[in-house]
Amino acid sequence: MWIVGLIIAGLIVGALGRLFHPGRDPMGLLATIGIGIASVIVAGLLIGHHGFWTFVIAVAIGVGLVALVGRFMGARSRTA
Repeated sequence: MWIVGLIIAGLIVGALGRLFHPGRDPMGLLATIGIGIASVIVAGLLIGHHGFWTFVIAVAIGVGLVALVGRFMGARSRTA
């Protein structure tokens, strides 16, 4: 059951990461969920399970990952 919670948290964090990152992002829903899940896991490993602060750090990490993935995916689509 924790997998479902992780997917839902990943979707929320990934969507907020895309919302706070300016500009257009060339990624789909699965990439957004993947970025969110990675952000939640990294934030949990960095600061532990402190509820609200883990969520805030996860969103900040999500914004950074959205920027990196958007840059790499954008560069890939321009060269093709």
